[in-house]
Amino acid sequence: MSQNETCNCKDETCECGGNCQCGCECCGGGGHFQRRFQTKAEQIEELEAYLAELKLEVEAVEEHLADLRK
Repeated sequence: MSQNETCNCKDETCECGGNCQCGCECCGGGGHFQRRFQTKAEQIEELEAYLAELKLEVEAVEEHLADLRK
């Protein structure tokens, strides 16, 4: 199934994150097996990346607050 047949994707990266089950290539279509579970190492890697993003967000908020207080 092509991307244009049933998918509302605007480009190669589907907005649904691959959860729409439309069957297009960008959503993991084509009848291929999709994993449901992550290994412990994958979970740790994902959480560490999330923590790094949160730290950057805190830094940005602190900078914004400092600018506002000037």
